[in-house]
Amino acid sequence: MLAARVYGKEDIRVEEVPKPSIKSSKDVLIKVKAVGICGSDNHIYHGENPFATLPRVMGHEFVGEVVETGEAVVSVAVGDHAVIEPINYPEGGKDYAVRQGMPNVSAQLKVLGVHVDGGMQEYISVPERQVYKIDKNIPWTTAVLAEPYTIAGNSTTRGQVGLGKTLVVQGAGTIGQLILRVAKAKGATVLISDVIDSKLEFAKQNGADRIVNANKEDLVDAVRDWTNGEMANVVIDAVGAPKTFETCFDLVSVAGAIVPLGMSPEPAHIAQKPIMQKQLTIYGSRLQAYQFAPVIKAIENGQIGNDGVVTQEFNIKDVQKAFDLMNQHPEKARKIILTFD
Repeated sequence: MLAARVYGKEDIRVEEVPKPSIKSSKDVLIKVKAVGICGSDNHIYHGENPFATLPRVMGHEFVGEVVETGEAVVSVAVGDHAVIEPINYPEGGKDYAVRQGMPNVSAQLKVLGVHVDGGMQEYISVPERQVYKIDKNIPWTTAVLAEPYTIAGNSTTRGQVGLGKTLVVQGAGTIGQLILRVAKAKGATVLISDVIDSKLEFAKQNGADRIVNANKEDLVDAVRDWTNGEMANVVIDAVGAPKTFETCFDLVSVAGAIVPLGMSPEPAHIAQKPIMQKQLTIYGSRLQAYQFAPVIKAIENGQIGNDGVVTQEFNIKDVQKAFDLMNQHPEKARKIILTFD
């Protein structure tokens, strides 16, 4: 079978590898149908992801068909369509993060496509507890968005985004757009900012209550005007640059919340005063915890979906072309997916 494996900086190869087999009574063998390319995959490709070990088969956003199950598997059957949760940690784990309901930051966390081989291969065997059945009527191009939607689900849950709250999202890339959709589904009013007009126009089509090009309009003044001086109850930084993180503290209201999603190693310069004076809460958000079930249900119910998020499809054999497009023409690549048929 074919797999796309990264060996080093910008060195990705499509090669023949042995087909995996079920090794446990609770394992499920998946024929991968679609895998999304994420920004973190691109960081691995460029040798910039501090969590990844090489060589590595990337891919943590993937879906497929169940082709074989272990004898103890009960939640899915052969022929089912499935979404794969990429995070794994020891079953029954009792470290502090797990006890706090945050297995996504467990010290024993393993992520498919990062710490271990992921979905950029024709078949993969995964434990049953990472497999979620999804309605067969959902197109693969929509189902594959379940994982990035869980990132939106986790960040809005961490920030307590909900009915009647105002939310500012910095960054109208793929994750910013999905955060917008989830926040609207949760009842929030949303302003989204970026520096590219085409991204902002897409956000407007997807329900943004206000859009701001931060190169053309002062974002702080825009938020002040939009909220009648209160400022935003929640700010999610989906850009991840030190400067945008710093700006969050000027955008957020008293008693507000900030959710940074970036992993820049560069320090940001934050004064203590606004944190104390506004009594702010800063929520880290990594991956997701317990978001797959509600996200899949929302996709099946039509509350969230594709609607233009997926912009290109490439066969796995053309994975290099996919990464070239992502890096050379990012304005054209909202979400690229790889297929195997």
